[in-house]
Amino acid sequence: MGRKKKTSNALAVQVDAEGKIKYDAIARQGQSKDKVVFSKYTDLLPKEVLNEDTPELQRPDEEAVQELTEKTRSALEKAVSQKIAAAMPVRAADKQAPAQYIRYTPSQQGVAFNSGAKQRVIRMVEMQKDPMEPPRFKINKKIPRGPPSPPAPVMHSPSRKMTVKEQQEWKIPPCISNWKNAKGYTIPLDKRLAADGRGLQTVHINENFAKLAEALYIADRKAREAVEMRAQVEKKMAQKEKEKKEEKLRELAQMARDRRAGIKSHGDKGGDDGEARERDEIRRDRRQERQHDRNIARAAPDKRSKLQRDQERDISELIALGVPNPRSSNEAQYDQRLFNQSKGMDSGFAGGEDEMYNVYDQPFRSGRDMASNIYRPSKNIDKDAYSDDFDTLMQNNRFVPDKEFSGADHGQRRDGPVQFEEDPFGLDKFLEEAKQHGGSKRPSTSSRSKDDYHDKKRRKE
Repeated sequence: MGRKKKTSNALAVQVDAEGKIKYDAIARQGQSKDKVVFSKYTDLLPKEVLNEDTPELQRPDEEAVQELTEKTRSALEKAVSQKIAAAMPVRAADKQAPAQYIRYTPSQQGVAFNSGAKQRVIRMVEMQKDPMEPPRFKINKKIPRGPPSPPAPVMHSPSRKMTVKEQQEWKIPPCISNWKNAKGYTIPLDKRLAADGRGLQTVHINENFAKLAEALYIADRKAREAVEMRAQVEKKMAQKEKEKKEEKLRELAQMARDRRAGIKSHGDKGGDDGEARERDEIRRDRRQERQHDRNIARAAPDKRSKLQRDQERDISELIALGVPNPRSSNEAQYDQRLFNQSKGMDSGFAGGEDEMYNVYDQPFRSGRDMASNIYRPSKNIDKDAYSDDFDTLMQNNRFVPDKEFSGADHGQRRDGPVQFEEDPFGLDKFLEEAKQHGGSKRPSTSSRSKDDYHDKKRRKE
């Protein structure tokens, strides 16, 4: 009790009739007892027929043949009927086996047990099976195969003793790994080094390694020399710059002392020097403003530029630029182009003439009211914003339209948009000459349209 059971696959020693050990038990392991296993030398020899009347060599009689035939037929019919019944969609219920009666005596005796009876008789009946019930268990599992046929017997020559030389030749050294040591053996270093054959190899170092090392050393030395030389040059330049600044400061201090003492230096040129200094100061201020604007645009691009600020200025600031007279009008204003319906569909095609260029044959805004009131807000639109100060602002003469810049032309004041000169480059004359020399078939239409265009321009002027 308390001992652990040890399982072993060792076979018990068996002895034949002559007292010799039966080694063929190893080949018969796992085989049926009726299976013939050839494991001896004598099994390879043919049997000698000593007596022809031996019962083993006689043919079976008719009764044995009939009996064996019936057994074979019944077994085949049973197998075939099972296959057919399994393949049919509806099959009849299997026949039940006869009932069995079992008598048993329970271990617990007494009035409280087994209804007071000492024995019981149980009627054992096979349960009726539903033919339509699907299979409950998986019967298509693959089971391992049985043991194969025993190996053919190997006939060995009689054993002989091995010599010391053969033993040494058959001695295989163990495998020593440099990565794995699952058993945790302690392996000496000499054995480990001798295992991989490292001592049998001669180490050859390529001469290119020496060349590479020398080239790297030379490149490093030259780089250090270049860095040191560059540092010296920069140091000298800084020293020269510092000396220049000191010299300039010294000259400025000397000039200040001379000016304070009332001594005029020979380099001063009076008014010309003062004007040049003023111009330099103006240039410096403008350069600083441009640099300031660039810094603001680079640091904060979301801020409004000067152009965006100018776009939101008051209209009154633009009066000094010579815009038309603001005139108040209470009439509703309409787009005059909506009433230009006197011409037909061919008004924009010039009668089918493709070479004409009369896109701007009429002024953009011909009405005087439109030109005079284009920059003028309505009368009461800013009443809520400026309240009572609006009239005061309107009567203020700070931005007067008649006020002109210095050097401007004091001619007649304009009341409308800018009128340009007619054909300053002589393009119309050039086109007419080109058409005449080119042999155009319809010169009359283009010339007539050009004359109409010039008449309209003169009337407007």
